[in-house]
Amino acid sequence: MIRVLEKNISDKIAAGEVIERPVSIVKELLENSIDSGADTISVEIKNGGKTFIRVTDNGCGIEADQVETAFLRHATSKIETVADLTSISSLGFRGEALASVAAVTQTTLITRPEAEKTGRRLLINGSEVVENVPVGCPHGTTIIVTDLFYNTPARRQFLKSDSAESGMIIDLMSEMALAYTDIKIQFINNGNVLFATAGDSSLKKTIMTVYRQREYDDLADVDFTTPGFTVTGCISRPSLSRSTRRDQIFFVNGRIVKSKVIEKGLSEAYKERLFKGRYPVAFLFLETDPASVDVNIHPNKKEVRFHDDKAVELAVKEAVIDALGTKEAMAGAADYFIKQSNAEKAKDKPTPEQVDIKQILSSKRETSEVSDNIVKSERSVPQAEAAPQEMTSKSHILVEETKLKPFDFNNLTITGCIFDTYITAVDGEDFYMIDQHAAHERIFYEKLVGQYGADEKVRQMILTPFTVDVPLSVKENQYDWLDSLRDMGYLIEEFGPNSYIVKEIPDFMEISEAENFVKDYIENVSERDDLGNTVVIDKLITRSCKSAVKAHDHLSAAEIQALIDQLKLCRNPFSCPHGRPTFIRFSIYDIEKMFKRV
Repeated sequence: MIRVLEKNISDKIAAGEVIERPVSIVKELLENSIDSGADTISVEIKNGGKTFIRVTDNGCGIEADQVETAFLRHATSKIETVADLTSISSLGFRGEALASVAAVTQTTLITRPEAEKTGRRLLINGSEVVENVPVGCPHGTTIIVTDLFYNTPARRQFLKSDSAESGMIIDLMSEMALAYTDIKIQFINNGNVLFATAGDSSLKKTIMTVYRQREYDDLADVDFTTPGFTVTGCISRPSLSRSTRRDQIFFVNGRIVKSKVIEKGLSEAYKERLFKGRYPVAFLFLETDPASVDVNIHPNKKEVRFHDDKAVELAVKEAVIDALGTKEAMAGAADYFIKQSNAEKAKDKPTPEQVDIKQILSSKRETSEVSDNIVKSERSVPQAEAAPQEMTSKSHILVEETKLKPFDFNNLTITGCIFDTYITAVDGEDFYMIDQHAAHERIFYEKLVGQYGADEKVRQMILTPFTVDVPLSVKENQYDWLDSLRDMGYLIEEFGPNSYIVKEIPDFMEISEAENFVKDYIENVSERDDLGNTVVIDKLITRSCKSAVKAHDHLSAAEIQALIDQLKLCRNPFSCPHGRPTFIRFSIYDIEKMFKRV
C-alpha cells in the first residue's frame, strides 16, 4: 500500500541530506547570518557541537509574522523564480537549512528587525512549535541548537569524538573568516575564544589571526583580472610547501568550494617550482559571473560546476604565475638560514584569552621542507673557452618569455663565483647567489622543450626499427594517437593488420625509452595531454640535468656572463626543472641580521 509519510517522518528523512553532523548546522546558520547583512557574528559550540551551538548576528532579523514560516521546508527569501537559480549570489537559497536543523534538534530562535521595538522567541522541538512569544532583545538574530539527533539516536552513533567534531567546525570557521574579512567573526569553543577577527578587510591580518603561523607573514599577494574573472588572495613562495593539499582553500563568489579545476590551475602555475609530491599554501578567491557557475549540485553547496573549466583553470594559472613573478616571491636567505629565536617564539605564544587552536586539535602542522633530489649522472666537462660559444649560438629559446621578472637582469652586476658553484651578483638593492648547475639545467630544459614543441622536430634514425602491436579497437581509432606521436618526433608507419613500425625517434630519447613510451602512450591514449605527459617531461628533465654544467666546474667570466644572458631569456628563470631555486636573494636586512647588527 502506497501512503504519504507524516510530516515529522519526512522532515527527518530530508534532514539526513542537509544535517550530517554538527559542522553542517554551523555552516548553514553561519551562511544565513552572512546573507542577513550582519557585520558582527559570534559562534559558540560545546562538546564538538553535539550538545550546544549558538550563532548570534546583528543582521536584518526576521519579521514577527514570518518566524514560523522560516522553519517550513523550501521557505526562503533568497530566490523566487526558476530563473533565479541561474544567477545565485547568496550563500543560502534552497530553503532547507532551518527546517532540517529543527527536525533533529531542540532549536530556539530569538530575533528582532532593527525597526521593531520587540522581538520574538520561537522554540521548536523536532519540527513541532512549542513556544512563540514576544521578547526583548537586541536587533539581529540568535539561534541556539541543543541535543543534536535527540530523536534519532541511531544517527548519534555515527558522530565522531568531541575533538574530531570540533576540528571540523574549526576548519569551517577559519575558512569562513577568510572569505569574509569585512565581518567581525568570533569563535568560542567550550568557553575559550579561539579567534576574533577585526573585520577590517585585511586578508593577511585575518590569516595570521586565525592560523597564527609566522611563515604566513611572507605569503605573496595575488591580484589579477582577466575578462570574465578576478582572482585575488595569498599564496606561498616556492620555499614554503606542504606534503598535502590541506592548506589550499578556494572560494568562488564568496562560497567555500572544493574544485579540481582550481587545483589544476594552481598546480600548473607551480609546476617546475616545487618538487614532485609537494603542494603550495594557497588562499584563492575567484569572482566571476554567477550565471557561469552552477552551485545547485548538492545540498552542502561545496560542489560547483563551471560552464568553462578551461577558462577558469587558465585564469587561476595566470594569476598565480603573475604573483610568483614578483621580487617578494623569490626565495630569500631568511627562508633557509635565519631561524626564529626562542625569545621570538615566546612572544608568539597565545595569551590566556586566545587559546591555541593547534593545542585544541592536538595536532601539529608540518613545517616547510626544502630538499635536493636532483638527478646525478656523469658528464664530461667541456673546454673552458668552448662553453660561451655554444651558449651564444643557441641563445634563442622557443618558449614564451616571462611577462614579469622579479628584477631586471640587465641591472645585475656579477661579482664573482664561490666554490666554482655559486655565482654572486648584486643589483644595488640586494645580493644574489645563483646556482650555476640549476641555472644551466633550466636553460637546457627550455631548449629541449622548444625542440619538442617546434614544427621541425629533431629526430634520430635508428639502425634497427622496432614494431608495436595494438588491439584492433585501438587500430580503429588510430587518428586519435598516430598524428600525436608523429608530432612528437616519431616516424611511425602501418606494418600489418594491427602493427606499426617505428623508424625514427625523438632526439631526446634512448631507443628503449622511446619504445616503452610508445606502448604506454597507446595503452593510455585517452588520458594523454601531449606536452603535459609526465614520461616526456621526465625525459627532458633528465636530459637537461645530464647536459648542464655541474657544481665545482670552473667557468670563466665570459662563460658566467653567457650563462646569465641565456637565463634571462627563460620562461621561468626562478627554478630548475626539479623545483630547486636558481636564485637566492639576500636583502641588506638579512645580511645585517646574520651579523647581529639589527
